[in-house]
Amino acid sequence: MSRPLAHLLRELIRLHGPLDVARFMALCAAHRDGYYERAETIGAAGDFVTAPEISQVFGELVGLALAAHWRALGCPRPVRLVDYGPGRGTLLVDLWRAAGTVPGFREAVVEVVTVERSRRLAALQRERLATLPLRPVRDPEEVPDDLPLFAVANEFFDALPVRQFVVTEAGVRERLVTFDETRGRFVFTLGRAVPREALRLPAAVREGVVEVSPAREAVAAGLAARLAAGGGLALVIDYGEKGGDFGDSLQAVSRHRRVDPLATPGEADISSLVDFAALARAAEEAGARAFGPLPQGAWLLRLGVRARLARLVAAAPGRRAELEAGVARLVDPAAMGERFKVLALGAPGDPPPPGFGGDERWSSG
Repeated sequence: MSRPLAHLLRELIRLHGPLDVARFMALCAAHRDGYYERAETIGAAGDFVTAPEISQVFGELVGLALAAHWRALGCPRPVRLVDYGPGRGTLLVDLWRAAGTVPGFREAVVEVVTVERSRRLAALQRERLATLPLRPVRDPEEVPDDLPLFAVANEFFDALPVRQFVVTEAGVRERLVTFDETRGRFVFTLGRAVPREALRLPAAVREGVVEVSPAREAVAAGLAARLAAGGGLALVIDYGEKGGDFGDSLQAVSRHRRVDPLATPGEADISSLVDFAALARAAEEAGARAFGPLPQGAWLLRLGVRARLARLVAAAPGRRAELEAGVARLVDPAAMGERFKVLALGAPGDPPPPGFGGDERWSSG
């Protein structure tokens, strides 16, 4: 426990008592000694690999989907392109290149907004995306709302903090993080009782761990309000479920392996499953229309991932095995194809987004 963040957390707990899980997650991720200020996090040399790092086809199809919807809306201009959590900038590089094949789209983009709290990653993005009309911001609320918005949030929501509650027949209590001096480690404990009605829990939930995320719902609502006011499209792509009744999904990854989320604060990537129903509900309550979620594999197949792969292989036959393996990982249900899902948000009255049918609008029923 020599890292500064672990000492800070212990001191906070000593002075103020146990931390809720959301506060613990937020400090581990975004503190100046937290995870996203480390030298290497994403990629083969880091702790985990995202879809854009696996295959260029992913970013290309996202870019083409945004540009196709722009055309379906009548080619509005000017517009704003936004990437929530750009990581190393790989998705934006591929997106921008592919979207450039749609006449007029890149010329309509007055600026590319990157939402990034990590100082280290923001510096990397400025260097790698130097040719784009870049506007970096640290907080989703800093995204302007005066123009049509074309946005992507790939593996962004899963890292936003969640609160956890333990439900029993005797009541509901919040799950907290404390430090066990005897064992010399962070552990879970339980806080005070919480009124069940305050959590909007489904009646079917009678016991177990329940996760809620006001932070995720607030970001979804803010994004939806911008779309409802100015139009556009947002694609939310992440690992998660259509509904939120999946219990304790908190996980941590280090060097591509699962580790104890409490063991090494700031040294592993902590995330949890995204409750897509909660995001869709928050978005619709804020005035947007939600479609899906669809499994990532099915969505990419609808967008023509096989045809794009065939063109890449024809242009670079020596890379066939690499290219095919990358696409297979994206669409295979046993890999990322089913576990990752796509939720599309748009303005009322607009046509369905690319890859979605009109009958695939989200419904709470």
